[in-house]
Amino acid sequence: MKKTKLLITTAMLAALICVATVVIQIPSVSGGYINLGDPIILFASAFLPPIYSFVAAAVGSALADLLSGFVLYAPATFVIKGLMALVSYGVFALISRRHKVSFTRIFSSVAAECVMILGYFTFEGFIYGFGASLVNIPANAVQGAVGVILGSLLINIFKRYDLFK
Repeated sequence: MKKTKLLITTAMLAALICVATVVIQIPSVSGGYINLGDPIILFASAFLPPIYSFVAAAVGSALADLLSGFVLYAPATFVIKGLMALVSYGVFALISRRHKVSFTRIFSSVAAECVMILGYFTFEGFIYGFGASLVNIPANAVQGAVGVILGSLLINIFKRYDLFK
């Protein structure tokens, strides 16, 4: 991909991650929210080089927190969601030669979502206490499961019909 096209695609995916995160927000127990940004993050990690997928995920998700009034979460979200994209890309690249693509895609997505769950658990543990941060694990796990399912479907559709060049 040419550099200009890569930058434009990264910016568009960051915007799409932001919109997907802001448009549908289901409140969670501790005041946070479940959203649909994760499938787009996983999508970005499948089609962009690692640093670009990191930027799209980190910027889009942190911007969504800022726009939604969760300013305290924005720096942590930047790191956590960016790492999600890197882990998804890295795990897929690491094991894709030894396993079927569908298994590898799901496994790498689950690994990325585990980063999200652990990342928010750790961040909220330092803010609210680790006992209190346990409350959000189920909501984050639901968001992660939805992210894996929808992200895998989205990636498979785009790969099958060669929609992303």
